[in-house]
Amino acid sequence: MSWKAGLSRYLPAMRFFACPESPSSIGVRGWYLKNCDELKHLNPNFPLLLRTAENCMPAVTTELEWTVDHLLQFMVQTGRFRNSNGSIAEDRVEAAKAYMETDWDKFFASRLARPGFDPLRPNVNKIHPGWADDPEITAELSTYLAMKADMDEQMNVIKSGPDKEYTRGVNALLMAQRVDLWCAGEKEVELAVQHLYKLGKLLNERETFYPAHIKEFYPGVEDI
Repeated sequence: MSWKAGLSRYLPAMRFFACPESPSSIGVRGWYLKNCDELKHLNPNFPLLLRTAENCMPAVTTELEWTVDHLLQFMVQTGRFRNSNGSIAEDRVEAAKAYMETDWDKFFASRLARPGFDPLRPNVNKIHPGWADDPEITAELSTYLAMKADMDEQMNVIKSGPDKEYTRGVNALLMAQRVDLWCAGEKEVELAVQHLYKLGKLLNERETFYPAHIKEFYPGVEDI
């Protein structure tokens, strides 16, 4: 199956940005106009948008479902946990690694260890006032409460860096959803779209309407 037919299976939308007159946007405009009909035919409900503005930086963007684990792995691998003097912050690195080793299946199972009770339910303190002091409830949720306390402590360490380190890490990772295409040709634009498609296939879990009759798309004969 063509990768073009799978865009709507892994991405919620795709947005192209271009200047309507600048030569630097020729590749984006050309690729979009040549492929728009085919992509809409293969993905009928997929938002495929072109936004134009004077002197706009040509680019293509989408939305990816990053998790905290993705963020921490990115920050560790790129050496973003730094002390004020520029050295690696070993305490935050170790806290990040410990957080990424969390047994999530065990955590979610322990959260519902008491039948009919969810400690993260909205307004749980109004529905079950004083539950945190109830020895019977806390005994059943002991594993959850211990894991939650460890995770909260790890996250406090992770977010304790100087100069909004954690926020800057989030923003840097979000930029992976965008590919700038200044003076790019149509081939480079297609490679950028394929790159975002592959990231979506890796990260996004979507249940998107996908017409069963669409298997592959073959352009018609030009002279018909």
